[in-house]
Amino acid sequence: MSQPTVAIIGASADRHKYGNKSVRAHLKQGYEVFPVHPSESSIEGLTVYRSLADIPVAHLNRISVYVPPQIGIGLLQEIQAKGADEVWFNPGSESPELLQRAGELGLNIIQACSIIDIGESPSAHPG
Repeated sequence: MSQPTVAIIGASADRHKYGNKSVRAHLKQGYEVFPVHPSESSIEGLTVYRSLADIPVAHLNRISVYVPPQIGIGLLQEIQAKGADEVWFNPGSESPELLQRAGELGLNIIQACSIIDIGESPSAHPG
């Protein structure tokens, strides 16, 4: 079985932020992690991609979103274009408008904490 892949939109170099805890949790669980942030260059030793389109894999198992809904809604077309089995909208990243639009685009939406889903606890990854 090949290594599962995840893009983390809103990945952060700040170890106190969930966008960083998610990078560390997914790495610990064996994922190939692709942090996405417009201005960071390295997070937890990984290359950071400015957009999903820059990620050098054709298909992702999951995309995990950690940006506010007003930013996320502008990224939905890019998320759809990249393609992923699951799109996780973590607490605080969703809004009714965003979820409606994501549904219209045919995305497989999951509203939950992706860190908990993979058997990790955010508190197990302190800053």
